[in-house]
This record gives sequence, C-alpha cells and structure tokens, in this order.
Amino acid sequence: MDTRRLYSFVKIVDAGSITRAADILHIAQPALSQQLSMLEAQFKQQLLIRSKRGVAPTEAGRALYRHAQLILRQVELAHSAVDVSGRAPAGSVSVGLAPYSMGAALALPLLRTVRERYPDILLHINENFGGVISEAIMTGRMDMAFIYGAGPLRGVQFEPLRTEGLFLIAAPGGAGPASRGEDVSLEELADVALLLPSRIHTIRQVVEAAFQQASLQPKVVGEIESVLTLVSAVGADLGATVLPWSAARAILDVRHLVVRRIVNPAIRVKLSLCTSDHQPLSEPAHAVHDLFHELIADFGEGDSHSSSAA
Repeated sequence: MDTRRLYSFVKIVDAGSITRAADILHIAQPALSQQLSMLEAQFKQQLLIRSKRGVAPTEAGRALYRHAQLILRQVELAHSAVDVSGRAPAGSVSVGLAPYSMGAALALPLLRTVRERYPDILLHINENFGGVISEAIMTGRMDMAFIYGAGPLRGVQFEPLRTEGLFLIAAPGGAGPASRGEDVSLEELADVALLLPSRIHTIRQVVEAAFQQASLQPKVVGEIESVLTLVSAVGADLGATVLPWSAARAILDVRHLVVRRIVNPAIRVKLSLCTSDHQPLSEPAHAVHDLFHELIADFGEGDSHSSSAA
C-alpha cells in the first residue's frame, strides 16, 4: 500500500474537490486524479462520487477514509519514535479536557510542567464536551483526554482516576435558605434558580438524574456553556450553579461566593483519563500521560471534598 495515495485521498475528501486538493498538495490535478484511479483499482470499488459541486465519498470511500486516518497516524508515530530515539521526548501531544471539571484546573499545571520537563513537546489543549473529545480519540486526532464518565465506549479506553461530589455555588444570599449552613439537601435545591450547561453535558445529566430519582424537578433558568460567563452570572446573582469541588475551588479563588455540599442524596461524578484502545501512545504522549497521574495525585492532597477513584 502506497501511503502517499492514502494521504492524497484523505486530502481530497477533506477539501471536497480534486482541484482544491491538488492546490493544497502542490501537484498537478491529472496526477492526483491518476492516484485516485489507482486507489479505486486497487480496492475494486468506487471511492468518490463526482459532481459539479465537487466530490463526496461513497460508503466504501467513507470506510477507507476512517482507516486511512488511523494508518497515516500510525506512520506519523513511527517516524516520530525513530526521530527521537535515544533523546528526550519530543513532538506534538493533544489533550482534551472536559469543561466544568478538574481538567480545567489541571490545564495550567500540566502546561507548566510539560514546558519545564519536556521543552521539546508541543502540547495542544482542547476544552470541549466529552462526546466531541471521545470521537477525536477514536479517530486518532487526539492522544488522550480527561473527561466525565467511566465508559464503556467502543474505541476508547477509560481509566477512572477521580470521583467528585457536586456543590451548590451561589452569590451570598442568592440561594435563599439553601445558601445558609454547610450543606444543602436536594429538596432545598429544587427551589433554587439554577444556571447549568445544556443537556449534552454530563454535569447536567447527573443533576437531572438525581432530581428525577427523588421525584423532583430542577429550576433551570439559564443554560450557559462558557465558564467565564457562568462565573460572572453567578457573581451577579442571576442564578446559582452546580459544580464539582475542583471547578468550584478555582472559581472561589477569584470570587467571593457561597459553596454548599449537596446531600440527601449526595451527587457524585466520575472522571477518567481516556486513550484509544487500538492505537499505542507515542513516546511524548506517554510522558504527558504519566504527568496526568502525578498532577492528579498532587491535586488531591489536603482536599477533603473529593476522593480518588478506586
């Protein structure tokens, strides 16, 4: 198999046009068309549908596109491993972090430690939703991620590292009776105006599941995906929110807000370090993977509000 043809095929699909792909690859269009024809002859399948608007992959083409991405990623990892053999880890490492989680609190320590210990590693940090991140891991576009959940999910290996309880975060006096005392019951929380992420987010799903199990209904008055906007809205007393302790602690460092543990029942979320179950980590990715473990262990010291996962 000529990997150059696979690379060209991926670029054609990404560009949606043989002409545009030829410009990107800096090769003549007839030569690129010939590579495509040879690939279709090799697989004995039509891989692209051509139209006036460009090209689109057939079912066979979509299957080849997915496998080609994995194959090309493996070739890239092989080249990187050979290049850095015997030297300090070097290369690109992509990491996904779930918003409203300890991952966000770990971002700066991770970046700082990577720069100090492995100056030749280029760290790419992507804060996004778990579904988006896990898909990127499955397709080889991301090396690892620290996200909510413990699986199972096809193509992704989950390594549970942390379990955290959820807390009510509100402006002083903004949650009424629920803002007084150290704890707040789920029944009291039902009367609090809440600002939460949308239903695609694990935090929202876990909160609503707890309310449903208790035959209660959360009073959601706004859906906010931006952490900065959420902090500002809670500080302006436009509503309260629910967060794990690690995320709440980061907010309390910069805002004077009320924090109350949710009890009767307590609501807990699991956080896992995720990698692909069919692609090995590169040497630099292994180094970052080990740093995750180290930083998470350090993060937990002296924190009585959360616990490490078994």
